[in-house]
Amino acid sequence: MEITSVNNDLVKETVKLQEKKHRDNTKKFLLEGYKAIEGAILSGIEIEHIFILKGKSFNFDENKIIYTTEQVLKKISTTNTAPEIIAIGKQKNFELSYLKTAKKVALFENINDLGNLGTILRTSAAVGLDAIILFGDTVDIYNPKCVRASVGNLWKTPVYNIKNIHLLKEYFSDFDRIATLPKLSDTVSLKDYKTKEKALVMFGAESTGLSEKLKDFATTNLTIEMKNDVESLNLSISAGIVLYKLFLL
Repeated sequence: MEITSVNNDLVKETVKLQEKKHRDNTKKFLLEGYKAIEGAILSGIEIEHIFILKGKSFNFDENKIIYTTEQVLKKISTTNTAPEIIAIGKQKNFELSYLKTAKKVALFENINDLGNLGTILRTSAAVGLDAIILFGDTVDIYNPKCVRASVGNLWKTPVYNIKNIHLLKEYFSDFDRIATLPKLSDTVSLKDYKTKEKALVMFGAESTGLSEKLKDFATTNLTIEMKNDVESLNLSISAGIVLYKLFLL
């Protein structure tokens, strides 16, 4: 199949996937570049269409390929320089019941930086988390910037959007619930903490930290020991340090 016009109906519908509202309504999203598409397919993401620059060759299902022009790819792409290949994927749904078997879980509250979230998702896959909870008002994991930042690792760890503290209590009442906080009188240093068999580690947004309801939900307060003249770390850096220490060492 070949499409050369930016006014084609499928092209117009694909461009709409740059908007969260349309992604939510259709349960589809954009994948830009070979690595993102390959990673999605390997993780079981269903691909609907693959737009490829005419004259280029990629080893994907020929029935899904649409050969097209630079102009069409530029129209579809969210980057300054459009890649030679862009796909439409179907969002992956994870059943909540899976959480009953999870033991290593991280929660992120009110994350508003797409690059940070993409990096966190990549790190979470690297340390082998069983699940990730996005709590409160967190940015869309299917935003193209987040998809790119995760570098093909977006779907390797089940991700759940949860807004209800009662649902957290239902699934994590028997976990050690770890609040990551600045150093206080009752915080445990990361180097001294021993990970329990079932652990939920909770991170707040850089600007506001964890909410009071999550602090109250915690059973352990944890802090990263730092030099006195350093106030805080970037969220994705903090998450990488903590998750590595808790779940790999």
